[in-house]
Amino acid sequence: MATAQLLSVEGVSKSFPGVQALKDVHLDLNSGEVLALVGENGAGKSTLMKVLSGIYKRDTGVIKLNNQPIEVDGPLQAQKLGIAIIHQEMNLMPHLTVAQNILIGREPRKLFGIATDDKELNRQAKILLDELHLNLDPNQLVEIRELIKKIGEEKTVILSTHIMQEVEAICDRIVIISKGKIVANDKASILQNETTHQTVYVEFDSKVSKSQLIKIPNIQKVEAVNNAWLIETSADIDLRKEISQFAQKEKWLILTLKIEKKSLEEVFKDLTK
Repeated sequence: MATAQLLSVEGVSKSFPGVQALKDVHLDLNSGEVLALVGENGAGKSTLMKVLSGIYKRDTGVIKLNNQPIEVDGPLQAQKLGIAIIHQEMNLMPHLTVAQNILIGREPRKLFGIATDDKELNRQAKILLDELHLNLDPNQLVEIRELIKKIGEEKTVILSTHIMQEVEAICDRIVIISKGKIVANDKASILQNETTHQTVYVEFDSKVSKSQLIKIPNIQKVEAVNNAWLIETSADIDLRKEISQFAQKEKWLILTLKIEKKSLEEVFKDLTK
């Protein structure tokens, strides 16, 4: 079943004196999805979250809810539309669980004092979590991870975080923002395979030198890793074939030969240089 587009951002820009915080941002959020918003400090993550939640007014662009243009005029209006933001600075009530704290944070009547009926409260909500993992202890991190996954089954969640382990564990899709622009928007597995080079891990049954391996055609880099090697080349070449043919010629037995998938940290560094 195709996912329904719930919230969309079309050409949104936002400036502050001397700073272009967001530059022509386009982003779609789907129903029942946990989306990671990742970027270096000052990339525009919090600005985008605050525009969506009505804390900041956008300079240009359109925000649509269920394909209808909307004006998010302040946090109160955002709450009426079903959009709630929870900041990293949120003070946790120690006598409540993380789940209870978040439920208070996204409950309009408790957070903003809105007099509203149960029908409005039961509308599908959009939850914006701005680096909420900061200042949480390990037990709270486990609890909030499970809670976000559960909320994401029914609601739409944007999680702004620097913690790649949480991104891999929780999120369905990753959006990377750099210098106010979105530079990547896809599933983690796809982003990890979209690379400008290929790295192969290979282990031989005999002693092999770097000077020998560098003779393999199309090699760009060779690095020793314990008793094995990481060999790098351009992405449009399957290096495993080149290595196998070279090993056969040299009468080497290959014990392990596999393509190394890029870590999300490496993807992030490549895209935000």
